[in-house]
Amino acid sequence: MQISSNMSVMGSIKNSSVIKPLYTEKISKDEVKDIREQLSKNANAMAFNSASVQTTFTSSEDRFALQYQDFQDFLSDIGYEGKPIAELSKEEATELVSEDGFFGIAQTSERIANFVINGAGGDEDRLRAGREGMLQGFKEAETIWGGELPEISQTTMKKAIEMVDKAMHDLGFSIINKEA
Repeated sequence: MQISSNMSVMGSIKNSSVIKPLYTEKISKDEVKDIREQLSKNANAMAFNSASVQTTFTSSEDRFALQYQDFQDFLSDIGYEGKPIAELSKEEATELVSEDGFFGIAQTSERIANFVINGAGGDEDRLRAGREGMLQGFKEAETIWGGELPEISQTTMKKAIEMVDKAMHDLGFSIINKEA
């Protein structure tokens, strides 16, 4: 006699002739032992598989919640205090990326450049590393995007690099990498 947690309802009906009718025939102790072992084994498998599915769904939700919270933290860290991005109307979103908007070219390039400049603390090697990090991040964004980024992103990066280059020049450092 075979009992399986994977057996469909229709399959168990079709195979009902294999199972001895209830109360009409006695089953042996060995058959009882075999049924108990199969039930135990299949219950264990069912519990494990159910827990695995729940863990998958729970961890996906947790992952999403964590990623969402990370995004919200990032927005807060860069000073965005506006309406949640997902709740913006088309007009509100357009305003945010406009010339004077929080996510417009001027403010975004300034935030990126200031992060590098302030983080470097006047150190030439750190400025170069920060500049290289900006370029690398831009390349990674293009890879994720699947090609050339929109013009607003390209212009933003160009302006941020110009600001870092100007800071390097103002500190007396050549913008040309001597090691290259």
